[in-house]
Amino acid sequence: MSMIRDLRAAVRPSSRVPLRKDSGAYDATRDPASASAVIDCAVYRDGRRVRTEAPLSPHEAMRRVRRDGGFVWMGLHEPTEDEFAGIAREFGLHPLAVEDAVVAHQRPKLERYDDSLFTVFKTVHYVDHDELTANSEVVESGEVMCFTGRDFVITVRHGGKGSLRALRHRLQDDPELLLKGPSAVLHAIADHVVDGYIAVADAVQDDIDEVETEVFSPGRKGSPRGTDAGRIYQLKREVLEFKRAVSPLLRPMQLLSERPMRLVDPDIQKYFRDVADHLARVQEQVIGFDELLNSILQANLAQASVAQNEDMRKITSWAAIVAVPTMMCGVYGMNFDHMPELHWRFGYPMVLGVTVAICFGIHRTLKRNGWL
Repeated sequence: MSMIRDLRAAVRPSSRVPLRKDSGAYDATRDPASASAVIDCAVYRDGRRVRTEAPLSPHEAMRRVRRDGGFVWMGLHEPTEDEFAGIAREFGLHPLAVEDAVVAHQRPKLERYDDSLFTVFKTVHYVDHDELTANSEVVESGEVMCFTGRDFVITVRHGGKGSLRALRHRLQDDPELLLKGPSAVLHAIADHVVDGYIAVADAVQDDIDEVETEVFSPGRKGSPRGTDAGRIYQLKREVLEFKRAVSPLLRPMQLLSERPMRLVDPDIQKYFRDVADHLARVQEQVIGFDELLNSILQANLAQASVAQNEDMRKITSWAAIVAVPTMMCGVYGMNFDHMPELHWRFGYPMVLGVTVAICFGIHRTLKRNGWL
């Protein structure tokens, strides 16, 4: 089917197409920081958004779906427990899933209840910076929870990034996809999140390449000690946060792609395999980042240790040279009457000459051995 062949192309990022004024859009001008947690609530029937004169309440949206068919897609941003309680009752959501959606800070997962699926995605956004420092924030994470039923999709977003508005607009421009119902929306969200992972992985790779080049580039003797270690450790912490978003999601995507589910259309299920494949590739990249940063950090610490050893050898060498005149001066400073050549006219020049000769010989020996 042409619709299925075009599935991935439709949910890929493209230029935003604003909703028409008569489309009943509830999210065209709403600010996520506004008093209400509901960003958008709409009914989709026959692959198209049902136009309304005013924004729909959850109760009115479900009433229309139960009467005329279709499904509801509701988007919320950081709802409180009280705000979400009525929605949970209206859609019959499981209390444990509701608690996870409100509290947030959940691990990516897929949970199946009687009449719904609860999926948690961690969104990751790359933070642009002019220069990577020991305090730079490289990745910023958020969360998208998705309740999927036979006739509804509820997305709950936490964090300032990861808006699904552009994704909703793209799906509304392709009615054939929305004909597949809530599972098509779930796939589009999963694909959108994983595409974000790929973009972040490419950007993090550039940061790692920059740090690696600086650590192993020649001529670093003049660089301050410990400058790179803090940057490497900070980058490693950011990669670890990235890894916490990617790795746990692989199993849910495999379940959605391999195990038949009543709430997932078989035609859509095939495309979860593609999402799982892309996610596995990103996971391999992130694991590689972690191992590479370990190697870079160890190499940097080894270089610092070698530099410290070189400094200690130089200090020891000069201490050995200075020990000779110190010993000579110490011997002749004891003020004894009967000392070698004490009253000889050339005794003083002789002692100085012997001291200089010994110091010069030690210096040449140490320099030849690479200590100076």
